[in-house]
Amino acid sequence: MERIISAGISGSMMWMAALRGRWRVLVFILCLAELRSVTGQARYSIPEEQAEGSLVGNIAKDLGLDVTRLVSGKARIMMKGGRQYVDLNRDKGTLVIKERVDREELCGKTTPCSFSFDVILENPIQLYRVTVEIVDINDNSPSFTKNEINLEVVESVASGSRFALESADDPDVGINDIQKYTLKPSDHFKLEIKNQPDGGTFIEMVLQKPLDREREESHTLVLVASDGGEPHRSGTVRIHITVLDANDNAPVCSQSVYKADVRENSPAGTLVTTVQAHDADSGQYGDVTYSIAHVTKDAKNLFEIDIKSGGIKVSGNIDYEKSKTYQLNVQSRDHGGLTDTCKVIIQIIDENDNVPTIQMMSLSNTIPEDSPPGTTLAVFNVDDEDSDVNGMVKCSLNSDVPFKIESSLSGYYTIVTEDFLDRESISEYNLTITVSDQGSPPLSSHKHINVKVSDVNDCPPKFDQSQYSKMVPENNSPGFSVFTLSASDADWNQNSRVSYFLEEKEVNGVAVSSLVSVNSESGVVQAVRSFDYEQIKWFEFNITARDAGSPPLSSVATVKILIQDQNDNPPQVLYPVQTGGSLVAEMVPRSADVGYLVTKVVAVDVDSGQNAWLSYKLQRATDRPLFEVGLQNGEIRTIRQVTDKDGVKQRLSVTVEDNGQPSRSATVIVNVAVADSFPEVMSEFTDFTQDKEYNDNLTFYLVLALAVVSFLFITCLVVIISVKIYRWRQSRVLYHSNLPVIPYYPPRYSDTLGTGTLQHVYNYEVCRTTDSRKSDCKFGRAGSQNVLIMDPSSSGTMQRLQSEKSILDEPDSPLEVSSSSLSVTLTLQISDVNDNPPVFERSSYEAYIVENNTPGLSIFTVRATDADWNQNARVSYILEDSSVNGASVSSYVSVSADSGVVHAVRSFDYEQIKDFQFRVCRTTDSRKSDCKFGRAGSQNVLIMDPSSTGTMQRMQSEKSILDEPDSPLESTLGNEAGRTMNRQVLLFVSLLCLEPVMGQVSYSIPEEMPRGSLVGNIAKDLGLEIRRLVAGKAKIYTRNSDRYVELNREKGVLLVKERIDREALCSKTELCALEFQIILENPMEFYSVTVQITDINDNEPAFENDVIKFDVSESASPGVKFELERAVDLDIGVNDIKKYELKTTDNFNLVVSNDADGNKNVEMVLQKPLDREKQEQISLVLTAVDGGEPQMTGTMMIQITVLDANDNAPVFTQRVYKATITENSPKGTVVAVVTASDADRDANAKILYSITNTLDNVRKHFIVDKETGEISLTGEIDYESSKQFQIKIRASDAGGLTDSCKLIIEVQDVNDNKPELNIMSKSNVISEDAKLNTVVTMINIEDLDSGENGQVRCFVGEGLPFSLKSSKNNFYTLVTDSELDRESASEYNISVSCSDEGVPSLSSSVTLTLQISDVNDNPPVFERSSYEAYIVENNTPGLSIFTVRATDADWNQNARVSYILEDSSVNGASVSSYVSVSADSGVVHAVRSLDYEQIKDFQFRVRAQDGGSPPLSSNVTVKILIQDQNDNPPQVLYPVQTGGSLVAEMVPRSADVGYLVTKVVAVDVDSGQNAWLSYKLQRATDRPLFEVGLQNGEIRTVRQVTDKDAVKQRLSVTVEDNGQPSRSATVIVNVAVADSFPEVMSEFTDFTQDKEYNDNLTFYLVLALAVVSFLFITCLVVIISVKIYRWRQSRVLYHSNLPVIPYYPPRYSDTLGTGTLQHVYNYEVCRTTDSRKSDCKFGRAGSQNVLIMDPSSTGTMQRMQSEKSILDEPDSPLEVSSSSL
Repeated sequence: MERIISAGISGSMMWMAALRGRWRVLVFILCLAELRSVTGQARYSIPEEQAEGSLVGNIAKDLGLDVTRLVSGKARIMMKGGRQYVDLNRDKGTLVIKERVDREELCGKTTPCSFSFDVILENPIQLYRVTVEIVDINDNSPSFTKNEINLEVVESVASGSRFALESADDPDVGINDIQKYTLKPSDHFKLEIKNQPDGGTFIEMVLQKPLDREREESHTLVLVASDGGEPHRSGTVRIHITVLDANDNAPVCSQSVYKADVRENSPAGTLVTTVQAHDADSGQYGDVTYSIAHVTKDAKNLFEIDIKSGGIKVSGNIDYEKSKTYQLNVQSRDHGGLTDTCKVIIQIIDENDNVPTIQMMSLSNTIPEDSPPGTTLAVFNVDDEDSDVNGMVKCSLNSDVPFKIESSLSGYYTIVTEDFLDRESISEYNLTITVSDQGSPPLSSHKHINVKVSDVNDCPPKFDQSQYSKMVPENNSPGFSVFTLSASDADWNQNSRVSYFLEEKEVNGVAVSSLVSVNSESGVVQAVRSFDYEQIKWFEFNITARDAGSPPLSSVATVKILIQDQNDNPPQVLYPVQTGGSLVAEMVPRSADVGYLVTKVVAVDVDSGQNAWLSYKLQRATDRPLFEVGLQNGEIRTIRQVTDKDGVKQRLSVTVEDNGQPSRSATVIVNVAVADSFPEVMSEFTDFTQDKEYNDNLTFYLVLALAVVSFLFITCLVVIISVKIYRWRQSRVLYHSNLPVIPYYPPRYSDTLGTGTLQHVYNYEVCRTTDSRKSDCKFGRAGSQNVLIMDPSSSGTMQRLQSEKSILDEPDSPLEVSSSSLSVTLTLQISDVNDNPPVFERSSYEAYIVENNTPGLSIFTVRATDADWNQNARVSYILEDSSVNGASVSSYVSVSADSGVVHAVRSFDYEQIKDFQFRVCRTTDSRKSDCKFGRAGSQNVLIMDPSSTGTMQRMQSEKSILDEPDSPLESTLGNEAGRTMNRQVLLFVSLLCLEPVMGQVSYSIPEEMPRGSLVGNIAKDLGLEIRRLVAGKAKIYTRNSDRYVELNREKGVLLVKERIDREALCSKTELCALEFQIILENPMEFYSVTVQITDINDNEPAFENDVIKFDVSESASPGVKFELERAVDLDIGVNDIKKYELKTTDNFNLVVSNDADGNKNVEMVLQKPLDREKQEQISLVLTAVDGGEPQMTGTMMIQITVLDANDNAPVFTQRVYKATITENSPKGTVVAVVTASDADRDANAKILYSITNTLDNVRKHFIVDKETGEISLTGEIDYESSKQFQIKIRASDAGGLTDSCKLIIEVQDVNDNKPELNIMSKSNVISEDAKLNTVVTMINIEDLDSGENGQVRCFVGEGLPFSLKSSKNNFYTLVTDSELDRESASEYNISVSCSDEGVPSLSSSVTLTLQISDVNDNPPVFERSSYEAYIVENNTPGLSIFTVRATDADWNQNARVSYILEDSSVNGASVSSYVSVSADSGVVHAVRSLDYEQIKDFQFRVRAQDGGSPPLSSNVTVKILIQDQNDNPPQVLYPVQTGGSLVAEMVPRSADVGYLVTKVVAVDVDSGQNAWLSYKLQRATDRPLFEVGLQNGEIRTVRQVTDKDAVKQRLSVTVEDNGQPSRSATVIVNVAVADSFPEVMSEFTDFTQDKEYNDNLTFYLVLALAVVSFLFITCLVVIISVKIYRWRQSRVLYHSNLPVIPYYPPRYSDTLGTGTLQHVYNYEVCRTTDSRKSDCKFGRAGSQNVLIMDPSSTGTMQRMQSEKSILDEPDSPLEVSSSSL
């Protein structure tokens, strides 16, 4: 062991002595602060791996120190880092090993290796630096990072190729490091070792002899690394070399032709077969991929091949009918571009996959129910695309229908009726046609047909019951609905429409129609009159139900009406008779016993049943009644003995009540005298007077009746006068004209003589109003009124026709008197009037018809609708006469009057007439044209030339002409309204009965012929005449929707309808033909026509791909074949492909061979080897040539890419790269980029980079991107740990060839180490009175960085009473530099910060916590200078008033505060007798209960004293204020409550409102709001006379005194204070309402009315009522008489046939001008009453029409039939304009 000692001691030591022990610590700290340090240094050298406790050196001897100095100075070791390898034994003064030292872990490859530490001594402080060097031993073996190295080398690699190997790593240094490498065996490779400038080694393995994969596919070598230490150590790595194959073999298919079968419709993914090929090469060159090449587009869409396995699967829908076989060319290819081709022939196995199809030839959706069996319903065709058994079909219908299927011709079937039909049982049938083939499994299709059975009127109506019995309560209202009977008719529509009629008969001598009526539509039976059970109890009648069929059927039902009795008659008292005679009817002696019969009340009831059961009741008037009445017999008897207390006069009120619901009753008064003699009775009854209440009621009702009658009378007069004045004013405005006036205007008549083009009728909806003297809206619906305004110059006449309506609505009719009664309900049924003209669906029609049509052809249908009902809505159609080319339009077309179907009368010729127009007129059922009321429908017919080749555009038509039938057959078979079933049945019968004539003809035409080209003369070829084609309605039928050929029946030829493309139609099929049938009717004949389509050369050869690419390795041998894609030519025969040509054939030639199926295989064969270095790309052109005229060709470009072979190793651009990196750089930082290049291409030129360093931790810090060669940082770089890195990088290609380079990285230092602060000693507590410069803490500072980065500067935070003083060797002391105050700061967190001089500067800090101990230097302080508190009086003793609180800034015992109550006096008593203070909490308590009335506030002082020594204290003043409580109720001072006079105040009856009666005076001894008083009066009546002032207590009147106010008034006044809760007092004030005191004191008795005065008043009231009633009735009679007179005059005038000269007010328009707009205006007008409130809710407004005529018209107007009443016409023409709208 080597020991080097150098020591230097300088300086002096100062000691301070102290007398007291508490100064020792301070003296020691001060001594340390003033001492100068003594330094020394020692160095030792030891081998690594020494055991714990081994001796390092005698530090005491080497430093020249005594062992006692080490002990007394508390010597200890300060070592950086977390581990301490050496320990100090102070007792022996030696250094020993504390922990095993590993040199490799401590220093890595750095030499020499050492560590340093400091030895510190105290008292005084001395520091010594010790360095220990670690010597290496051979304790590590060389090692490789991997146990095995795998290399792949292409067998074609050249000799001399180098492969860099990974070097081994040995952590030892010097002689113990690696000295040599050895490679075994060395047959093919040798080892070369190169020394690097940095001392490292670079190992390469060099190929000496070429490799041969066929002889040996792999080689295994062992690389050994050996060091030079003792003992000798070594490490090995195994190298596995795999020899890669070269692509020198092409794939070979196991079979040249594959055959397979697959069923059609096989699901996608079905495996068909698997193609296999194998390649003698290995690896990627032996991996074979498969593809389908040179096939048709259909085959390519149907099959797919797995590129890996060669499995061919179904990818589309295979259809046997489209193609029965497919041929696929499968190409196998390796990754070197070499290929082989085989053929796959796939046969399709047929499946039953075609569902039979059903096509309806003709169908009738409606059939009459009386159709006989065998009637044809439909004809349909069935087709199945399958053949043989799969194409054989069987047809059937659902079993639950009366129809069957019959086969007429091959593939044609008819549906006929099998049984009779009954619509009432089944009104419609859902037929399901099922067609199934004979395949396995069989397939079927369905067709659903809905057939409706049309109705025949064969079922009469049926009532629900044959007899009806209904009960009607008597006294019913007229119009009461008794019940509803219902009859049902099984027929449909019009045939099932049931009407009800009442059969006439007499009931009790009157017609049954006067008793009941039946609604013809609904069957509701209504009572015409009110029934009376007492007159008639029941009656019967018959009702007939009749349908609307032709002829109509009917049935009868009997109805029995039972009248139900009601309790409508009150009982009638027969005895005693109520007269104005004797007041006493019966007399009872006072000696009468109990049960004495006084009299008997006798009553009867004319009702029956329980309504006539009577009961008697006596209304009791006393508590001890003397009499009772028998409940059932009405006998009045005594129930006790007569006593002296019983009065002589007994008035008994007996009520007789029946048992009805509700019950009715009658009351009888029985006067009984209890006396023994008649004179006694008379003497007692002499002053008997009428009841006062009776007189009062009689007077009231007389006055009320008089007022009502007077009001009605006056109202009637005012209304009559107002109406007359209004009409007179209107007549003055409008009738000052010299023109004659006609008072009646017929309704809804139009001007027929005008020259205008539009209607002249104006229609208005008018409602009647009460403003014209009447209102009938509330009694029934408004009638229809019409106003016709005519030209006075017109010479026309108007005739009135019969009227079917009642005249009840006539204002002047005498019947209006009864209709105005509110007790009568009128039910008016509004029957239809033909007031709506038919309206066409469209204003004009346009239709097309082909020329040379057959006469009678249905062109189209016009349709109009009528808003009227029943017969009035039935529309007929008439063709208006006009000319077309000089001939009548009826010679061209005709119109069906019922259905509106327009038929062609003649055959049209397009060359003669191209279009024409005509008009169709609508009429009502009266067969009278109404075209003059509305514009007739306009029709346009366009004639079309069938030979035209142009297109026809539809114009101005809303319906397609395709929907119109093309022939009479189609018209008959179509489902059209208005057709009859007779023609359909006749046609179907003829189709089924005639035998078909079969024939066949064939044609041949070239494809692509233009439209309209001639195919052939079918009439001539079939031997038919042209008229047979026309008469038989010949047409073409095809099974599909494409029609390429059309038939011209007029010329008997077949023409091309659509361009034919043979390739689209038949593809490559040799024989391409169209097949269709020609069908003729009457009789039915079928002819089969075949048109063969021949091919023309219209398609050029085409390749699927314009460009095809091949990748061929330059090592491919000559003779290798490459299959090429075949061209496709859609043409056939000579027009198909004949030869192929390949141009630019230096390296390749073309070989074309024929397959057994005739297809051509095109192959390209390599003639000369390829050289990528000379030519990388080769372009060829393959041309396909067909044999047609003109000749057509197609070309495809072939692009060949020559692939490279791996024959070049990677080469680095530099052998040594240098780079720098800053320590602590982030991960991912790019350090450098190494680049190597390879002359090869593609995969052979792809270079991968890797790091080959093993044990020097390079891989932990760096990583290389294997693709780009980018070296980036992956770990943390520390300059202090390592200043340089050397990285070995290898570049290798895919063939295993490699190259190596070295990267030297220099690490740049940065300031990344913060200064470290070590606390040597510190004090946690210091007294607040400590002196200045007192030492608190000693700190050691160290920074691992060097230079400026290691220079440290320390400081403490600002504002602290401390400073930092520095000594040598980075030691600092923390001392006080100002006085301390614990109350200001009881604790200091002292932050000592140290920062170095680096850029950027780094710093560290430590926080020291210093507690300041307390000294009692602060007295207690109260929160406030004075206190003031409130306490409510009447408090409980001990109540907590409030809390005083004082705080002391000192701590602990010095801050503990006690509270003391200072002694003082309050009102002569000690304050302690009022309050007390808690010494601990400061809570002030009340000692006694306080009274606000005695003391309102007081003061005292409280002292706060702390617990210090000596104690400190302070004082505060406290003021207590007493709060008042509401503890005293109000006291009433006036009025004084005594037992004296009851009436305290008197109010005269003449007192005004607000009269002051008296004032209530009260006081409250409380204060504040508790003394606020309010006064309230307790009300006893609804209309009080008095009120009291809320605040002042004044009692005043609130209204005038009336007679009803009592004289004695007792007022209760409540006086209430405003406290919480409030307290109150009540005072009674007696008030007398009188004008004088005697009136108050006297008795108040009731005054009776004078009897004579009452009698006079009653007489005059009755007289006035009679007079007013007489005047009112007389007025009504006069008004009714005048109305009857006017009505009779209007009836005489309006039944005249003389011409009428009308009056025309000037405000009506001219209607005979030539204007083009309509003259009809429609208005909706509502009736109103005089109160302007609409009454339309009682009846619908009537329809009124106003006809305005031109005054210049010379036409006449005739009176026509009218169904409406004329009673609503006004009294004069003036009323036309005065009607209320």
